[in-house]
Amino acid sequence: MQNGDVVKTQLKNGVRIISEKISGVRSVSTGIWVGAGSRHEKEGKEGISHFIEHLMFKGTEKRSASDIAEALDSVGGQLNAFTTKEYTCYYTKTLDEHFALGLDVLSDMFFNATFTEKAIEKERGVIEEEIKMYEDTPDDLIHDFFVQTVWPDHPLGKPILGTIESLENIQRDDLINYLHETYLSQRLVIAMAGNLEHQEVQDKVAEIFAKMKPREAKLEFFAPQNTEAVTSNLSRETGQVQICLGTGGLSQKDERIYTLYILNNVLGGGLSSRLVQSIREERGLAYSVFSYHSTFCDTGLFTFYAGTSPTKYDEVIRLLLKEVQDIVTNGITDKELKRAKEQIKGNLFLGLENVSSRMTRLGRNELCLNRIIPLSEFVEHISAVTLEDVQVLARDLFEDNHYTLSTIGPLEKPLDLQSFLP
Repeated sequence: MQNGDVVKTQLKNGVRIISEKISGVRSVSTGIWVGAGSRHEKEGKEGISHFIEHLMFKGTEKRSASDIAEALDSVGGQLNAFTTKEYTCYYTKTLDEHFALGLDVLSDMFFNATFTEKAIEKERGVIEEEIKMYEDTPDDLIHDFFVQTVWPDHPLGKPILGTIESLENIQRDDLINYLHETYLSQRLVIAMAGNLEHQEVQDKVAEIFAKMKPREAKLEFFAPQNTEAVTSNLSRETGQVQICLGTGGLSQKDERIYTLYILNNVLGGGLSSRLVQSIREERGLAYSVFSYHSTFCDTGLFTFYAGTSPTKYDEVIRLLLKEVQDIVTNGITDKELKRAKEQIKGNLFLGLENVSSRMTRLGRNELCLNRIIPLSEFVEHISAVTLEDVQVLARDLFEDNHYTLSTIGPLEKPLDLQSFLP
């Protein structure tokens, strides 16, 4: 299948290969995308997806950990990976002439990682330190703490890194079994973007990944039920109170997602947004304040964040809610709508000047949506959003005050959320 400069091939075993030719560059970015993330983990084994991501770099049957690192460093290339709640990605970026080397290293890690006991124990310690570092950063930790408050009994509410306790429960057999259950050919997308020839690179990838045998998927997961009007506080002697206030959002497949992009942009998506202007620029109550939406295959969250003085948190929360209520009651202005549309389109096209961003777009779209959304279609949807669309969505999300509030800071107990509501 070809869509402009994007070509897609699906192998008999279900592996999808997608490439995009970009003229005028000398680089190629390649990613192996696997539909396995922290929401697929069993209770007590939280963090296993991220653990595997780390171990993929720790040696194969023919390369040591240092060999893997040096292979790309020696040609000025990049090699990295990341884990999310719904997928894991391993990727490289190299000059076009070293594309084959990048693919060879990635596929060697993917198929031949050894997972030695020595590497497992060493990396367990590394990740434990990563968790401690994360927990010492309250402005990062608040977001996970908030999600755990929203979905306390669901895998989406668990931290991607896991916990020190859950890491101790993960043994080599657990890692191998999880790989067997989740790293399936039908859950695999190989995405490439840059100075490439479609047929040549797709043939090379197909030759490597056609050997995977399709297996029955045993993954079962369900959508979480959002909690309502819940508050939580993690008491810390910090100089600020970290605040996350939010409610249910939209899934990746919801047709209103483009309207949500506009609503988020107007509320807290940039320096000209209402929250930044009201809370930071006009009153000087916070250095960092913004909104964001987290979308998953079957659900979502819309969240407001601010970090502020322990003497000012109540004023900040009321201002957050005031701006939301104003949009629910009065909508947004035509000027705000036009500005948001241009900002979203500008951010999209500026970001796609990077081959890694192009590759990421291909992999994420195909893995999560089973299709690549053409840029023209995205722009068309954004352009079609009306003032009424934004206000109707704001009412759907916010009118019933089904908020969750989480804080980290020198507070003795969770706040009374009802005292802040109109």
